[in-house]
Amino acid sequence: MKSILISFDQTYTERIIDLLTTNNCRGFSMVEQLQGRGSKTGEPHYGNHAWPSMCSGIIAVTDDDKVDIILGKLHEMDVATPKLGLRAFVWNIEKTI
Repeated sequence: MKSILISFDQTYTERIIDLLTTNNCRGFSMVEQLQGRGSKTGEPHYGNHAWPSMCSGIIAVTDDDKVDIILGKLHEMDVATPKLGLRAFVWNIEKTI
């Protein structure tokens, strides 16, 4: 099992949930309002008058064989609209209860 942390501009919300659903990734949790700034490019997401947009985050747990498919689709979204901001990080899941 793997965990994928996805940080993204709120514009992507429905597309990312659809992507997870389509790939049978049922186990995820979402935080709707995150503030942050990308490490490379893109605009800050602070929810203030200067930087009004916000980002969201999803942490999903899925089978190893689905990770590359999901990351590939996320990468396509990011390449198509790089200024919005989208990042994904993967961890091994050691144990679950």
